[in-house]
Amino acid sequence: MQMIRKYEDVTSKVSEHIPFDVQTTLESGEQEVSRKRPKTLRQSLLELYYEYCENTSLHGIQYLGQRRPRKEVFFWICIFILSTLYCMQTISKIYDKWIDTPVIVSFSERSTPISDIPFPAITMCSEIRRPLDDNAARYGDLLLLLERGEKLPSNLTENEREEFLTLLHTCNYDTLIRELPKLWNQSLDYIRILREMSFDMEVQALACKWFGAEDICVDLLTESFTEDGLCYTFNAFNGTDLYREDTVQYHIMGLESQVNVSSANRINRTLSWTLEKGYPRNSPLKTYPARVVSANTRVSFDVFLLVPTEHLDYRCSGGTQGYKIALHTPDDVPLLSKRFVRVSPGKEISIAVKPVMVTTSDGIASYPPAKRKCFLSHERYLRFFKVYSERNCEMECLTNYTLKACGCVTFAMPRTADMPVCGEHKITCYLKAEDNMLQEHFSTRFDDNADNCNCLPSCTSLEFDAEISQGDFDSKKFLEAAKIDLGFEAVFSHLVIHFKDNEFITSKRSELYGFSDFLANCGGILGLFMGFSILSLVEIIYHATLRLWSNIRSKRNRQ
Repeated sequence: MQMIRKYEDVTSKVSEHIPFDVQTTLESGEQEVSRKRPKTLRQSLLELYYEYCENTSLHGIQYLGQRRPRKEVFFWICIFILSTLYCMQTISKIYDKWIDTPVIVSFSERSTPISDIPFPAITMCSEIRRPLDDNAARYGDLLLLLERGEKLPSNLTENEREEFLTLLHTCNYDTLIRELPKLWNQSLDYIRILREMSFDMEVQALACKWFGAEDICVDLLTESFTEDGLCYTFNAFNGTDLYREDTVQYHIMGLESQVNVSSANRINRTLSWTLEKGYPRNSPLKTYPARVVSANTRVSFDVFLLVPTEHLDYRCSGGTQGYKIALHTPDDVPLLSKRFVRVSPGKEISIAVKPVMVTTSDGIASYPPAKRKCFLSHERYLRFFKVYSERNCEMECLTNYTLKACGCVTFAMPRTADMPVCGEHKITCYLKAEDNMLQEHFSTRFDDNADNCNCLPSCTSLEFDAEISQGDFDSKKFLEAAKIDLGFEAVFSHLVIHFKDNEFITSKRSELYGFSDFLANCGGILGLFMGFSILSLVEIIYHATLRLWSNIRSKRNRQ
């Protein structure tokens, strides 16, 4: 050891006395000798590895390329692996959330005026299906004969028989306690019979008021046929705007024969509104479907409804009187079996309407319907309807299921002329069809191959909630004060429907995670735990490709 130290001391002293240019010459000579000595592939890769570790921006990597104790190297390897695993786990959760729930529904930043949406469509159905003469056969008496297993009287007129068979489809189904046989071999035109036996519109709706002006109810109300029979609707789509051309409803639920287009207060019947786009900016105030600009009751829909008190057949109505009122959007079919408000006789009913609207941002159109959980108006074709809505889709689905299960559809369902209409012997079948369909859809809701209706909500949807208040309405004194003599005893109900507020808050479907949001979240996680960025990826690619190729090429040139 002493000899070695003496040698190093002597060498260092000698080198101190050697001039600088001589030292440079010696070093360059050594480098020249090393250049002539070719490097192995392993040496080139190690040189590239040390160069990357020295220059990379990733945290902790530089310690792996330095000559350090093994404990320190092992420590930094463990830290790097743990950081990488945590980043991968967190990014996986972010990706799953981006894929599974890309859409969120939140409140809009601005309120919406009620003039931007249509006034609700109002469908009114009387619980009294027909007026009865003193000598007419009652529905309850004839139904009792069938329940006993007896036949209908032979002295029934053809008109009485047609009316009874039609009432079997429109009266309260709870009154049916057994399956009925086929009572008549001839097919019936239920639409014609309902029109002939029901109360005239002028009798049921004594007076109407809209936009603060009294009007003839015939000019405001249109016929609509539901499971409750003949009803009357205000502010709904014309049958030609809602149904397809080959359907029966397209021809029997029009407005042309009922609307006086020359009236100064008449609503313009040229359709210019859609649920997704709303009204055009240059459209007039009085348009179709109708709208209002204020929540004032002076611009409400106001109607006096007649409830006869004589010759009533309570077996048909199930003991109830008055009217069923359904509020729905103008482009929806009314489904009174699901949601309605009852207007009792001798009452004044005030309904304050609160819109519930969901709009859609443009960014979610790129997502498939299964991801955003809704359909755009052009994405879902309906066989019987021109306009897609969840309610219209459900009605069409029930129609198809009933046709498949029973071989026929009800008169109120959308149908073409070649589709058979169910007779009285099929009532039990089509009543069970809806329950069976719902049970099948429930049992197969997780089966992607099941033939379900796939009736997702519309991406832009509108519904109406109602706040109801009522009080007594003395129709007898009202008629005496107005000096009106009907010629028969009756009770009236007064119905007033208006918006509750001038503006309302909508909900909005928008992207929860767009691609840029997903990229930003991933970059934040990688940058926080590893210092990783896009340039870090470029560095890895550069050293693994261009730099490696350059080293190999220079090695070949030296050889």
